[in-house]
Amino acid sequence: MALIIPVLVRGINNLSDARYCAGMGADGLIFTLDPSLPGAVDVATVKELAGWVAGVELIGEFGATMPVSEINRLVEECGLQRVALRQLPASPLSVPVLLHVPLYSLLDNRLTEDVLAQYATLFPAGFGLTTTLEASLPADLLPTLASLSQRAMLWLRGAITPDSVRTLLEQVQPAGLVLEGGDEIKTGLRDFTELEAVFEALEEE
Repeated sequence: MALIIPVLVRGINNLSDARYCAGMGADGLIFTLDPSLPGAVDVATVKELAGWVAGVELIGEFGATMPVSEINRLVEECGLQRVALRQLPASPLSVPVLLHVPLYSLLDNRLTEDVLAQYATLFPAGFGLTTTLEASLPADLLPTLASLSQRAMLWLRGAITPDSVRTLLEQVQPAGLVLEGGDEIKTGLRDFTELEAVFEALEEE
């Protein structure tokens, strides 16, 4: 299945999600590897699920308390191609980074050219930004997001619906989308209704 924009799916914790998202054309799977975060999985789970999929990027998500040395160790152990962070690390990492930026930082115009230049220095392997959209967006947010997407690789997550996603892409032109995985109802059984609708809205015509 070919999609009109790169898609990552976060919160992967079961084989149903891993195989379904890879089959629907997702470019990457995000595993929460920081045990201090909700829904964290262990190294064995990442390796097991990764063994069932091919052609997708493996990404680890980490919080503010995980030392850089431990993140780099898990990158090697799990074969991660990228990491998603919720806070600036104390030192550079060995792979590209997706750094989460709160919406208020965008509205306050905190991501100046100087700040982006600092990120480029801190993340020599490359970086992108993610921000979480709310169901009701401030009127001035979309132009701000569009401006930022011209200056940095901006990935959108949060309130992304099948009905609005195409318009959102046209107005913001982000680098990609980050969708949310979910839990199995029971082993091997998962309701993909909501996720499927978004994937179908993103399918190339």
